[in-house]
Amino acid sequence: MTAKKNNHARTDRLITTITGWAAGVILIALAIWGISTLFELRKYEETNDAQVEEYINPVTARVTGYISRINYEENQDVKKGDTLLIIDDSEYQLQQQEANAALLNAQAQVQVLESNVNTTAKNANVTEAQIAAAKAKLWKQQQEYDRYQKLYDAESATKQQLENVETALNVAKADYQTVINNYDAAVSKINDIKSQKAVLAAEIERRQAMLGRNKLDVSYTVIRAPYDGKMGRRTIQEGQLIQAGQTLAFIVNQATGKWIIANFKETQVSHMHIGQTADIEIDAFPGKTFNGTIESLSPATGSRFSLLPPDNSSGNFVKIVQRIPVRIKLTSNVTETALLRAGMNATVAISKKNG
Repeated sequence: MTAKKNNHARTDRLITTITGWAAGVILIALAIWGISTLFELRKYEETNDAQVEEYINPVTARVTGYISRINYEENQDVKKGDTLLIIDDSEYQLQQQEANAALLNAQAQVQVLESNVNTTAKNANVTEAQIAAAKAKLWKQQQEYDRYQKLYDAESATKQQLENVETALNVAKADYQTVINNYDAAVSKINDIKSQKAVLAAEIERRQAMLGRNKLDVSYTVIRAPYDGKMGRRTIQEGQLIQAGQTLAFIVNQATGKWIIANFKETQVSHMHIGQTADIEIDAFPGKTFNGTIESLSPATGSRFSLLPPDNSSGNFVKIVQRIPVRIKLTSNVTETALLRAGMNATVAISKKNG
């Protein structure tokens, strides 16, 4: 019994000793961690409210139609100008042909009007020549009438002869006036045709614009990548009817690079400025540090850009520490930043000494 008690006592002392040493080590580790944390807090402004950002833009349809072919897959890299999908353009081709035919018809009408102008101008020239002949005939009849009037006054001609000559004179006057009126009408018709040409010229411009619009619609049936990027999730299928303005896919713009949006507390940004260096850790790559520099600071807090900005003048006021979005440009090499994806969480530390 005494031996057993001694064994139990030694075991208890051993456990107590080990526990004491373990507690001491833990206390020392906590102390070191606490001191290190206080040192880091004094040296750096840090936040884990940060994410990797890229420009992600929608690819939308500009015309309505059925999808005839899709040339990309999910998460596929694309180059600027690559054809993403093609919409059936049969109807738009017909509309373009119709607009082109209407334009040709209007242009043909211009040629018809020009021909009418030439014909009418020739008729006017003929009529102008007839004016001279009618004028000479009128002058001759006037001379004949004056001579018979003298003969009648001298009782050398009869009343009937004078009346016949007077009738011929009136007919000559009427013929002369008719020829003049015909000439004026021909000139007026030329002016009318020229006015019609001006109207038709405006109509041709309108139809040219319509043809241009139809050509644009045909070109819109081929949707191309606007820049180098990476396609997102695919939600469309061949044969699907899409509407103008409908979002077809999303493309990540790789040409503009990546950056970090770090939301620092308003109490942390007093010493921050553009060009200040930053150390970035990405949750997806623990232990790896990325480099960056402050590119800009938001002109307002993040809450002010929300859909419903808070109004402290209404209701009960509760003071909440606001956050200021800080845009940080990644300065690490392209190979390293290529590993990052938009939306990844990050931790950003900025040295106070550079403030």
